[in-house]
Amino acid sequence: MENSPQQSFNELVKRRYEELEELKVKGFETYAYSFDVDSDAEKIKKSFKEGQEQNVKIAGRIMAIRRMGKASFAHIMDHTGRIQIYLKKDEIGDDYDAFKLLDIGDIIGVEGFVFKTKTGEISVHTKTLKLLSKTLKPLPIAKEVVDENGKKIVYDQFADKELRYRQRYLDLIVNPAVKDVFIKRSRVVSAIRRFLDSKGYLEVETPILQPLYGGAAARPFITHHNTLDIDLYLRIADELYLKRLIVGGFNGVYEIGKDFRNEGMDKNHNPEFTMMELYVPYKDYNWMMEFVEEMFEFVCLEVFNTLTFKYGDKEINFKRPWKRLPMTEAIQEKTGINIISASIDDLKQVAKKFGIEIGIIHSRGKMIDELFSAAVEPELIQPTFVIDYPLELSPLAKKHRSKAGVVERFEGYVVGKEICNAFSELNDPIDQRQRFEDQVKMKEEGDEEAHQIDDDFIRALEYGMPPTAGLGVGVDRLTMLLTNQTSIRDVIFFPQMKPEVGK
Repeated sequence: MENSPQQSFNELVKRRYEELEELKVKGFETYAYSFDVDSDAEKIKKSFKEGQEQNVKIAGRIMAIRRMGKASFAHIMDHTGRIQIYLKKDEIGDDYDAFKLLDIGDIIGVEGFVFKTKTGEISVHTKTLKLLSKTLKPLPIAKEVVDENGKKIVYDQFADKELRYRQRYLDLIVNPAVKDVFIKRSRVVSAIRRFLDSKGYLEVETPILQPLYGGAAARPFITHHNTLDIDLYLRIADELYLKRLIVGGFNGVYEIGKDFRNEGMDKNHNPEFTMMELYVPYKDYNWMMEFVEEMFEFVCLEVFNTLTFKYGDKEINFKRPWKRLPMTEAIQEKTGINIISASIDDLKQVAKKFGIEIGIIHSRGKMIDELFSAAVEPELIQPTFVIDYPLELSPLAKKHRSKAGVVERFEGYVVGKEICNAFSELNDPIDQRQRFEDQVKMKEEGDEEAHQIDDDFIRALEYGMPPTAGLGVGVDRLTMLLTNQTSIRDVIFFPQMKPEVGK
Protein backbone atom coordinates (compact mmCIF):
# COMPACT_ATOMS: atom_id res chain seq x y z
CA MET A 1 0.00 0.00 0.00
CA GLU A 2 1.43 3.38 -1.00
CA ASN A 3 2.17 6.01 1.61
CA SER A 4 -0.19 8.99 1.81
CA PRO A 5 1.25 12.45 0.95
CA GLN A 6 1.29 13.28 4.68
CA GLN A 7 3.18 10.07 5.54
CA SER A 8 5.72 10.79 2.83
CA PHE A 9 6.13 14.33 4.10
CA ASN A 10 6.63 13.12 7.67
CA GLU A 11 9.28 10.66 6.52
CA LEU A 12 11.16 13.45 4.74
CA VAL A 13 11.03 15.58 7.89
CA LYS A 14 12.27 12.62 9.98
CA ARG A 15 15.19 12.12 7.60
CA ARG A 16 16.15 15.78 7.87
CA TYR A 17 16.22 15.58 11.66
CA GLU A 18 18.48 12.54 11.35
CA GLU A 19 20.79 14.44 8.97
CA LEU A 20 20.89 17.31 11.43
CA GLU A 21 22.01 15.01 14.23
CA GLU A 22 24.63 13.38 12.00
CA LEU A 23 26.04 16.78 11.06
CA LYS A 24 26.31 17.69 14.74
CA VAL A 25 28.02 14.38 15.58
CA LYS A 26 30.58 15.01 12.82
CA GLY A 27 31.32 18.44 14.28
CA PHE A 28 29.68 20.64 11.64
CA GLU A 29 28.03 23.89 12.65
CA THR A 30 24.36 23.66 11.64
CA TYR A 31 23.10 27.19 12.37
CA ALA A 32 25.89 29.68 11.74
CA TYR A 33 26.22 33.16 13.18
CA SER A 34 27.31 34.95 10.00
CA PHE A 35 28.92 34.66 6.58
CA ASP A 36 30.98 37.33 4.84
CA VAL A 37 29.04 37.76 1.56
CA ASP A 38 30.70 40.00 -1.04
CA SER A 39 28.64 39.29 -4.17
CA ASP A 40 25.30 38.01 -5.44
CA ALA A 41 24.02 35.88 -8.31
CA GLU A 42 23.03 38.79 -10.53
CA LYS A 43 26.29 40.66 -10.02
CA ILE A 44 28.39 37.55 -10.72
CA LYS A 45 26.62 36.88 -14.02
CA LYS A 46 26.79 40.49 -15.17
CA SER A 47 30.47 41.00 -14.31
CA PHE A 48 31.86 37.69 -15.64
CA LYS A 49 34.59 37.95 -18.28
CA GLU A 50 36.42 35.05 -19.89
CA GLY A 51 40.04 34.76 -18.75
CA GLN A 52 39.59 37.20 -15.87
CA GLU A 53 40.03 35.73 -12.38
CA GLN A 54 37.09 36.51 -10.10
CA ASN A 55 36.90 35.20 -6.54
CA VAL A 56 33.56 35.52 -4.79
CA LYS A 57 31.77 34.80 -1.54
CA ILE A 58 28.08 34.13 -2.04
CA ALA A 59 25.29 32.72 0.13
CA GLY A 60 21.88 31.34 -0.74
CA ARG A 61 19.31 28.59 -0.48
CA ILE A 62 19.89 25.29 -2.29
CA MET A 63 17.17 24.91 -4.94
CA ALA A 64 18.52 21.95 -6.94
CA ILE A 65 21.19 19.26 -6.42
CA ARG A 66 22.85 16.92 -8.94
CA ARG A 67 25.28 14.54 -7.22
CA MET A 68 27.83 12.59 -9.27
CA GLY A 69 29.99 10.61 -6.84
CA LYS A 70 33.07 12.71 -6.08
CA ALA A 71 31.70 15.83 -7.80
CA SER A 72 28.35 17.60 -7.67
CA PHE A 73 26.45 20.54 -9.05
CA ALA A 74 23.84 22.56 -7.21
CA HIS A 75 21.82 25.73 -7.78
CA ILE A 76 21.55 28.23 -4.97
CA MET A 77 19.15 31.19 -4.85
CA ASP A 78 19.82 34.52 -3.19
CA HIS A 79 17.76 37.73 -3.27
CA THR A 80 18.75 38.41 -6.89
CA GLY A 81 18.16 34.99 -8.43
CA ARG A 82 19.85 31.62 -8.97
CA ILE A 83 23.41 30.60 -9.77
CA GLN A 84 25.07 27.21 -10.19
CA ILE A 85 27.89 26.01 -7.95
CA TYR A 86 30.33 23.17 -8.63
CA LEU A 87 31.91 21.04 -5.87
CA LYS A 88 34.70 18.41 -5.95
CA LYS A 89 35.41 16.11 -3.02
CA ASP A 90 39.18 16.22 -3.64
CA GLU A 91 39.19 20.01 -3.32
CA ILE A 92 36.86 20.71 -0.38
CA GLY A 93 37.48 17.57 1.70
CA ASP A 94 35.33 17.39 4.84
CA ASP A 95 32.99 20.04 3.47
CA TYR A 96 31.95 17.53 0.84
CA ASP A 97 30.93 15.11 3.59
CA ALA A 98 28.70 17.86 4.97
CA PHE A 99 27.31 18.54 1.49
CA LYS A 100 26.21 14.91 1.17
CA LEU A 101 23.93 15.52 4.17
CA LEU A 102 22.37 18.66 2.72
CA ASP A 103 18.95 18.99 1.08
CA ILE A 104 17.03 21.36 -1.15
CA GLY A 105 16.10 24.33 1.02
CA ASP A 106 19.28 24.36 3.14
CA ILE A 107 21.10 27.69 3.24
CA ILE A 108 24.84 27.63 2.54
CA GLY A 109 27.75 29.99 2.05
CA VAL A 110 30.24 29.35 -0.73
CA GLU A 111 33.68 30.80 -1.47
CA GLY A 112 35.28 30.11 -4.83
CA PHE A 113 36.05 31.42 -8.31
CA VAL A 114 33.74 32.10 -11.23
CA PHE A 115 33.96 30.03 -14.41
CA LYS A 116 31.82 28.94 -17.35
CA THR A 117 30.90 25.27 -17.78
CA LYS A 118 31.12 23.35 -21.05
CA THR A 119 27.42 24.02 -21.56
CA GLY A 120 28.04 27.76 -21.17
CA GLU A 121 26.53 28.27 -17.71
CA ILE A 122 28.28 30.80 -15.46
CA SER A 123 29.00 29.02 -12.18
CA VAL A 124 31.02 29.22 -8.96
CA HIS A 125 33.76 26.62 -8.49
CA THR A 126 33.59 25.97 -4.76
CA LYS A 127 36.76 26.13 -2.67
CA THR A 128 35.06 26.23 0.72
CA LEU A 129 31.49 25.54 1.77
CA LYS A 130 29.73 26.45 5.01
CA LEU A 131 26.31 25.33 6.18
CA LEU A 132 24.43 28.37 7.45
CA SER A 133 21.00 26.93 8.23
CA LYS A 134 19.73 23.35 8.04
CA THR A 135 16.06 23.21 7.04
CA LEU A 136 13.82 20.68 8.76
CA LYS A 137 10.88 20.74 6.36
CA PRO A 138 11.08 20.09 2.61
CA LEU A 139 10.21 22.84 0.16
CA PRO A 140 7.28 22.23 -2.20
CA ILE A 141 9.48 22.47 -5.29
CA ALA A 142 7.53 22.09 -8.53
CA LYS A 143 8.67 19.30 -10.81
CA GLU A 144 8.12 19.29 -14.57
CA VAL A 145 7.87 16.18 -16.75
CA VAL A 146 6.95 15.80 -20.40
CA ASP A 147 4.52 13.01 -21.18
CA GLU A 148 4.53 10.75 -24.26
CA ASN A 149 2.50 13.34 -26.18
CA GLY A 150 5.00 16.10 -25.47
CA LYS A 151 2.72 17.82 -22.95
CA LYS A 152 4.40 19.46 -19.95
CA ILE A 153 2.98 18.34 -16.59
CA VAL A 154 3.81 20.15 -13.33
CA TYR A 155 3.79 18.28 -9.99
CA ASP A 156 4.05 19.51 -6.39
CA GLN A 157 3.35 23.12 -7.33
CA PHE A 158 2.79 25.42 -4.34
CA ALA A 159 -0.35 26.91 -5.88
CA ASP A 160 -3.04 26.73 -3.18
CA LYS A 161 -3.98 30.39 -2.68
CA GLU A 162 -4.96 30.14 0.98
CA LEU A 163 -1.83 28.20 1.87
CA ARG A 164 0.33 30.71 -0.01
CA TYR A 165 -1.19 33.64 1.95
CA ARG A 166 -0.78 31.85 5.30
CA GLN A 167 2.80 30.79 4.58
CA ARG A 168 4.01 33.81 2.63
CA TYR A 169 7.61 33.01 3.55
CA LEU A 170 7.27 29.74 1.61
CA ASP A 171 5.41 31.45 -1.23
CA LEU A 172 8.30 33.91 -1.65
CA ILE A 173 10.86 31.09 -1.78
CA VAL A 174 9.23 28.90 -4.40
CA ASN A 175 7.33 31.49 -6.48
CA PRO A 176 9.88 34.15 -7.56
CA ALA A 177 7.23 36.22 -9.39
CA VAL A 178 5.57 36.90 -6.02
CA LYS A 179 8.71 38.54 -4.70
CA ASP A 180 8.83 40.76 -7.80
CA VAL A 181 5.31 42.06 -7.09
CA PHE A 182 6.32 43.13 -3.59
CA ILE A 183 9.55 44.72 -4.79
CA LYS A 184 7.48 46.78 -7.23
CA ARG A 185 5.06 47.68 -4.44
CA SER A 186 7.93 49.01 -2.35
CA ARG A 187 9.21 51.03 -5.31
CA VAL A 188 5.75 52.47 -5.93
CA VAL A 189 5.62 53.74 -2.33
CA SER A 190 9.15 55.15 -2.63
CA ALA A 191 8.23 56.92 -5.88
CA ILE A 192 5.13 58.49 -4.28
CA ARG A 193 7.29 59.67 -1.40
CA ARG A 194 9.94 61.15 -3.74
CA PHE A 195 7.28 62.96 -5.74
CA LEU A 196 5.66 64.50 -2.67
CA ASP A 197 9.02 65.43 -1.15
CA SER A 198 10.03 67.11 -4.43
CA LYS A 199 6.96 69.36 -4.08
CA GLY A 200 8.12 70.46 -0.63
CA TYR A 201 5.44 68.63 1.38
CA LEU A 202 6.28 67.24 4.81
CA GLU A 203 5.85 63.59 5.75
CA VAL A 204 4.35 63.29 9.24
CA GLU A 205 2.93 60.67 11.61
CA THR A 206 -0.43 60.90 13.33
CA PRO A 207 -2.07 58.69 15.99
CA ILE A 208 -3.24 55.19 15.16
CA LEU A 209 -4.99 54.87 18.53
CA GLN A 210 -7.67 57.56 18.60
CA PRO A 211 -10.32 58.55 21.17
CA LEU A 212 -12.75 59.24 18.28
CA TYR A 213 -12.73 57.75 14.81
CA GLY A 214 -13.42 59.82 11.70
CA GLY A 215 -12.33 60.84 8.23
CA ALA A 216 -14.23 58.09 6.41
CA ALA A 217 -17.47 56.14 6.41
CA ALA A 218 -16.45 52.89 8.10
CA ARG A 219 -16.85 50.76 11.20
CA PRO A 220 -13.84 50.95 13.52
CA PHE A 221 -11.92 48.39 15.54
CA ILE A 222 -12.23 49.05 19.28
CA THR A 223 -9.54 48.42 21.90
CA HIS A 224 -9.06 49.37 25.54
CA HIS A 225 -6.29 51.29 27.30
CA ASN A 226 -5.87 49.85 30.77
CA THR A 227 -4.05 52.74 32.46
CA LEU A 228 -6.52 55.41 31.29
CA ASP A 229 -9.41 52.93 31.49
CA ILE A 230 -10.87 54.19 28.21
CA ASP A 231 -11.87 52.63 24.91
CA LEU A 232 -9.85 53.70 21.89
CA TYR A 233 -10.28 53.13 18.17
CA LEU A 234 -7.82 52.07 15.52
CA ARG A 235 -7.90 54.87 12.98
CA ILE A 236 -10.07 54.47 9.91
CA ALA A 237 -8.39 57.46 8.22
CA ASP A 238 -5.64 60.02 8.87
CA GLU A 239 -7.68 62.99 7.70
CA LEU A 240 -8.80 64.85 10.81
CA TYR A 241 -5.36 64.90 12.42
CA LEU A 242 -3.62 65.95 9.21
CA LYS A 243 -6.06 68.86 8.80
CA ARG A 244 -5.27 69.93 12.37
CA LEU A 245 -1.67 70.32 11.15
CA ILE A 246 -2.85 72.52 8.28
CA VAL A 247 -4.59 74.67 10.91
CA GLY A 248 -1.23 74.75 12.69
CA GLY A 249 0.44 76.35 9.67
CA PHE A 250 2.19 73.60 7.69
CA ASN A 251 2.43 74.16 3.93
CA GLY A 252 1.34 70.68 2.89
CA VAL A 253 1.56 67.46 4.92
CA TYR A 254 1.24 63.81 3.98
CA GLU A 255 1.27 60.42 5.67
CA ILE A 256 1.78 56.93 4.29
CA GLY A 257 0.54 54.44 6.82
CA LYS A 258 -1.89 51.77 7.93
CA ASP A 259 -5.61 52.33 8.39
CA PHE A 260 -8.02 49.79 9.87
CA ARG A 261 -11.69 49.21 9.04
CA ASN A 262 -13.85 46.56 10.66
CA GLU A 263 -15.57 45.50 7.47
CA GLY A 264 -16.01 42.53 5.19
CA MET A 265 -13.13 40.99 3.26
CA ASP A 266 -13.10 40.44 -0.48
CA LYS A 267 -10.69 40.79 -3.40
CA ASN A 268 -10.64 44.58 -2.95
CA HIS A 269 -10.83 44.88 0.84
CA ASN A 270 -8.57 43.86 3.74
CA PRO A 271 -9.32 45.16 7.26
CA GLU A 272 -5.74 46.49 7.48
CA PHE A 273 -4.57 48.48 4.46
CA THR A 274 -2.15 51.22 3.40
CA MET A 275 -3.21 54.76 2.56
CA MET A 276 -1.38 57.86 1.45
CA GLU A 277 -3.15 61.05 2.54
CA LEU A 278 -2.09 64.54 1.49
CA TYR A 279 -3.40 67.99 2.46
CA VAL A 280 -2.28 71.20 0.73
CA PRO A 281 -3.47 74.67 1.81
CA TYR A 282 -4.82 77.30 -0.59
CA LYS A 283 -5.75 74.68 -3.21
CA ASP A 284 -9.04 73.06 -4.29
CA TYR A 285 -10.21 69.82 -5.89
CA ASN A 286 -9.66 71.15 -9.43
CA TRP A 287 -5.97 71.68 -8.66
CA MET A 288 -5.81 68.28 -6.96
CA MET A 289 -7.10 66.47 -10.06
CA GLU A 290 -4.18 67.80 -12.10
CA PHE A 291 -1.82 66.99 -9.25
CA VAL A 292 -3.02 63.34 -9.15
CA GLU A 293 -2.56 62.99 -12.90
CA GLU A 294 0.99 64.30 -12.61
CA MET A 295 1.81 62.08 -9.61
CA PHE A 296 0.48 58.90 -11.23
CA GLU A 297 2.40 59.60 -14.43
CA PHE A 298 5.56 60.10 -12.37
CA VAL A 299 5.11 56.84 -10.46
CA CYS A 300 4.33 54.81 -13.59
CA LEU A 301 7.34 56.10 -15.51
CA GLU A 302 9.69 56.01 -12.52
CA VAL A 303 8.93 52.40 -11.54
CA PHE A 304 7.70 50.76 -14.76
CA ASN A 305 8.96 53.09 -17.52
CA THR A 306 5.54 53.03 -19.17
CA LEU A 307 2.07 54.57 -18.88
CA THR A 308 0.31 51.57 -20.43
CA PHE A 309 -0.54 48.51 -18.34
CA LYS A 310 -2.31 45.19 -18.85
CA TYR A 311 -4.93 44.36 -16.26
CA GLY A 312 -6.61 41.05 -17.00
CA ASP A 313 -7.86 41.36 -20.55
CA LYS A 314 -7.91 45.17 -20.37
CA GLU A 315 -5.24 47.66 -21.39
CA ILE A 316 -5.21 50.87 -19.36
CA ASN A 317 -3.32 54.10 -20.00
CA PHE A 318 -2.43 56.59 -17.27
CA LYS A 319 -1.54 59.38 -19.69
CA ARG A 320 -3.16 62.65 -18.68
CA PRO A 321 -5.70 64.19 -18.85
CA TRP A 322 -8.17 61.73 -17.32
CA LYS A 323 -11.87 61.89 -18.13
CA ARG A 324 -14.04 63.98 -15.74
CA LEU A 325 -17.49 62.50 -15.08
CA PRO A 326 -20.06 64.15 -12.72
CA MET A 327 -21.66 61.49 -10.51
CA THR A 328 -25.22 62.74 -11.06
CA GLU A 329 -24.82 62.57 -14.85
CA ALA A 330 -23.17 59.14 -14.68
CA ILE A 331 -26.00 57.62 -12.65
CA GLN A 332 -28.70 59.32 -14.70
CA GLU A 333 -27.19 58.02 -17.94
CA LYS A 334 -27.26 54.42 -16.63
CA THR A 335 -30.54 54.51 -14.68
CA GLY A 336 -32.59 57.44 -15.98
CA ILE A 337 -32.97 58.91 -12.48
CA ASN A 338 -31.74 62.27 -11.15
CA ILE A 339 -30.31 61.44 -7.74
CA ILE A 340 -30.48 65.06 -6.52
CA SER A 341 -34.21 65.53 -7.04
CA ALA A 342 -35.36 61.90 -6.68
CA SER A 343 -37.15 60.77 -3.53
CA ILE A 344 -35.85 57.90 -1.43
CA ASP A 345 -38.72 55.75 -2.74
CA ASP A 346 -37.71 56.52 -6.34
CA LEU A 347 -34.15 55.51 -5.53
CA LYS A 348 -35.36 52.27 -3.97
CA GLN A 349 -37.36 51.35 -7.04
CA VAL A 350 -34.33 51.82 -9.30
CA ALA A 351 -32.09 49.98 -6.84
CA LYS A 352 -34.35 46.92 -7.04
CA LYS A 353 -33.79 46.74 -10.79
CA PHE A 354 -30.05 46.42 -10.14
CA GLY A 355 -30.45 43.68 -7.53
CA ILE A 356 -29.48 45.87 -4.57
CA GLU A 357 -30.65 44.65 -1.14
CA ILE A 358 -32.46 47.78 -0.03
CA GLY A 359 -33.56 46.28 3.29
CA ILE A 360 -30.11 46.76 4.80
CA ILE A 361 -29.70 50.37 3.59
CA HIS A 362 -30.60 53.02 6.17
CA SER A 363 -29.86 56.34 4.46
CA ARG A 364 -30.35 58.19 1.20
CA GLY A 365 -26.60 58.66 0.83
CA LYS A 366 -25.94 54.94 1.23
CA MET A 367 -28.64 54.19 -1.37
CA ILE A 368 -26.96 56.51 -3.89
CA ASP A 369 -23.58 54.96 -3.15
CA GLU A 370 -24.90 51.43 -3.75
CA LEU A 371 -26.64 52.52 -6.96
CA PHE A 372 -23.43 54.06 -8.26
CA SER A 373 -21.46 50.91 -7.39
CA ALA A 374 -23.91 48.68 -9.26
CA ALA A 375 -24.71 50.83 -12.31
CA VAL A 376 -21.59 52.90 -13.01
CA GLU A 377 -18.42 51.53 -11.40
CA PRO A 378 -18.02 48.45 -13.65
CA GLU A 379 -18.00 50.71 -16.73
CA LEU A 380 -15.11 52.90 -15.53
CA ILE A 381 -12.20 51.12 -17.23
CA GLN A 382 -9.79 53.89 -18.23
CA PRO A 383 -8.60 56.32 -15.50
CA THR A 384 -11.59 58.55 -14.72
CA PHE A 385 -12.37 61.21 -12.14
CA VAL A 386 -15.95 60.89 -10.90
CA ILE A 387 -16.71 64.38 -9.60
CA ASP A 388 -19.31 66.36 -7.63
CA TYR A 389 -20.80 63.90 -5.14
CA PRO A 390 -24.13 64.34 -3.35
CA LEU A 391 -23.88 66.19 -0.06
CA GLU A 392 -25.09 63.14 1.92
CA LEU A 393 -22.03 61.13 0.87
CA SER A 394 -19.38 63.68 1.87
CA PRO A 395 -19.60 65.18 5.38
CA LEU A 396 -16.05 66.60 5.19
CA ALA A 397 -16.16 68.28 1.74
CA LYS A 398 -17.12 71.87 0.82
CA LYS A 399 -20.44 72.46 -0.91
CA HIS A 400 -20.02 73.00 -4.62
CA ARG A 401 -19.53 76.69 -5.43
CA SER A 402 -22.12 76.66 -8.26
CA LYS A 403 -24.14 73.38 -8.13
CA ALA A 404 -26.85 72.76 -5.55
CA GLY A 405 -26.96 69.51 -3.57
CA VAL A 406 -23.41 68.37 -4.32
CA VAL A 407 -19.92 68.89 -2.92
CA GLU A 408 -16.52 69.46 -4.48
CA ARG A 409 -15.24 65.93 -4.35
CA PHE A 410 -13.74 63.47 -6.79
CA GLU A 411 -12.78 59.82 -6.76
CA GLY A 412 -10.37 58.27 -9.24
CA TYR A 413 -11.49 55.00 -10.83
CA VAL A 414 -9.59 52.49 -12.96
CA VAL A 415 -11.08 49.15 -14.19
CA GLY A 416 -13.98 49.67 -11.81
CA LYS A 417 -11.79 50.16 -8.74
CA GLU A 418 -11.65 53.31 -6.64
CA ILE A 419 -7.99 54.21 -6.17
CA CYS A 420 -8.16 57.75 -4.80
CA ASN A 421 -10.55 60.17 -3.12
CA ALA A 422 -10.23 63.94 -2.78
CA PHE A 423 -12.11 67.05 -1.60
CA SER A 424 -12.09 70.76 -1.50
CA GLU A 425 -11.97 70.43 2.28
CA LEU A 426 -14.74 71.87 4.43
CA ASN A 427 -13.25 74.65 6.57
CA ASP A 428 -16.44 76.27 7.89
CA PRO A 429 -16.76 75.12 11.53
CA ILE A 430 -20.51 75.92 11.71
CA ASP A 431 -21.25 73.90 8.58
CA GLN A 432 -18.97 71.12 9.82
CA ARG A 433 -20.82 70.82 13.12
CA GLN A 434 -24.14 70.60 11.31
CA ARG A 435 -22.77 67.89 9.01
CA PHE A 436 -21.53 65.91 12.04
CA GLU A 437 -24.95 66.27 13.70
CA ASP A 438 -26.59 64.96 10.52
CA GLN A 439 -24.21 61.99 10.65
CA VAL A 440 -25.23 61.28 14.24
CA LYS A 441 -28.89 61.13 13.12
CA MET A 442 -27.90 58.67 10.39
CA LYS A 443 -26.11 56.58 13.02
CA GLU A 444 -29.21 56.58 15.21
CA GLU A 445 -31.19 55.37 12.18
CA GLY A 446 -28.89 52.37 11.86
CA ASP A 447 -25.96 53.51 9.70
CA GLU A 448 -22.98 51.94 11.53
CA GLU A 449 -20.50 53.73 9.25
CA ALA A 450 -21.66 57.28 10.06
CA HIS A 451 -19.33 59.79 11.72
CA GLN A 452 -19.17 60.78 15.36
CA ILE A 453 -19.01 64.44 16.41
CA ASP A 454 -15.37 65.42 16.89
CA ASP A 455 -15.56 68.55 19.04
CA ASP A 456 -11.80 69.07 19.10
CA PHE A 457 -11.62 69.02 15.31
CA ILE A 458 -14.41 71.62 15.17
CA ARG A 459 -12.49 73.68 17.73
CA ALA A 460 -9.43 73.50 15.47
CA LEU A 461 -11.52 74.79 12.54
CA GLU A 462 -12.77 77.63 14.75
CA TYR A 463 -9.16 78.83 14.93
CA GLY A 464 -9.18 78.99 11.14
CA MET A 465 -8.14 76.49 8.46
CA PRO A 466 -7.19 77.96 5.08
CA PRO A 467 -8.86 76.66 1.91
CA THR A 468 -7.36 73.20 1.51
CA ALA A 469 -7.30 70.34 -0.99
CA GLY A 470 -7.14 66.84 0.49
CA LEU A 471 -6.33 63.51 -1.15
CA GLY A 472 -6.29 59.84 -0.16
CA VAL A 473 -4.70 57.15 -2.36
CA GLY A 474 -5.17 53.42 -1.74
CA VAL A 475 -1.64 52.05 -2.06
CA ASP A 476 -2.77 48.41 -2.15
CA ARG A 477 -5.27 48.93 -4.96
CA LEU A 478 -2.83 51.04 -6.95
CA THR A 479 -0.26 48.25 -6.67
CA MET A 480 -2.87 45.72 -7.80
CA LEU A 481 -3.48 47.73 -10.96
CA LEU A 482 0.16 48.31 -11.80
CA THR A 483 1.20 44.68 -11.23
CA ASN A 484 -1.90 43.00 -12.74
CA GLN A 485 -3.09 41.36 -9.52
CA THR A 486 -6.80 40.62 -9.09
CA SER A 487 -6.84 40.25 -5.29
CA ILE A 488 -5.65 42.67 -2.62
CA ARG A 489 -4.21 39.65 -0.80
CA ASP A 490 -1.65 39.30 -3.60
CA VAL A 491 -0.12 42.72 -2.77
CA ILE A 492 -0.20 42.49 1.05
CA PHE A 493 2.56 40.36 2.55
CA PHE A 494 0.42 38.95 5.35
CA PRO A 495 -3.31 39.48 4.64
CA GLN A 496 -5.91 38.81 7.29
CA MET A 497 -7.10 35.20 7.22
CA LYS A 498 -9.64 33.05 9.01
CA PRO A 499 -8.06 30.92 11.77
CA GLU A 500 -6.52 27.68 10.50
CA VAL A 501 -8.72 24.65 11.05
CA GLY A 502 -7.81 22.99 14.37
CA LYS A 503 -5.88 26.03 15.70
